[in-house]
Amino acid sequence: KEVKESIGYLPESNPLYPEMYVREYLDFSAGVYQIKDAKNRITQVIEETGLTSHIGKKISQLSKGYKQRVGLANALLHQPKVLILDEPTTGLDPNQLVEIRQLIKKVGEHTTILLSTHIMQEVEAMCDRVIIINKGKIVADDYLKNLKSDAAQVIEVEFDYKVEPELLNRITKVREVTDLVKEPGFTYSLRFETQEDMRSAVFDFAHDNELKILSLNKRNKNLETMFQELTGE
Repeated sequence: KEVKESIGYLPESNPLYPEMYVREYLDFSAGVYQIKDAKNRITQVIEETGLTSHIGKKISQLSKGYKQRVGLANALLHQPKVLILDEPTTGLDPNQLVEIRQLIKKVGEHTTILLSTHIMQEVEAMCDRVIIINKGKIVADDYLKNLKSDAAQVIEVEFDYKVEPELLNRITKVREVTDLVKEPGFTYSLRFETQEDMRSAVFDFAHDNELKILSLNKRNKNLETMFQELTGE
């Protein structure tokens, strides 16, 4: 029971009572939690979750973004040490998405948040530490900054004409190249398993083989790619 009392939970379905008013619903929940000084605590979470201008509305009248705020306020009422959020941004429009992200990060300053999601952009936008689970087993567990620093880099190079197969084969022999992918047109993506910027190596190769480069870009492998590699068959 003590463990349950220290956990807040916002499920993906966010089960609310649509016929209730915002403050009425939070007052009801405070009674269930048996919160002392409930009036002041409700006022605190209303301000914290940005619901002040909507407390006089019925929940059924709110947008999905504000319904998420009500669910979050409810989960925070009893001041949990750990807050579990299950897909909290699903179905939100871009403006609501930014607002809910900011709100979650603000709450995370004083509460440990476990965020469950399949949207890797949400992880990169809100999380400090990442745990990737595949078929019930942890396949990655580290701080986001460490995962990103360990990620391979991809050099995207566009030539002004088709590269002959023999030259393509020689490109894959360039130091640290682990993969080559043909993109539309005369563009090729080269993956390097090193933190050293390999654009100069690609440029030198093109120069030595009289290949004309139209564009040369570097991008680090993102979390979504890492997830696919760790969980794919």
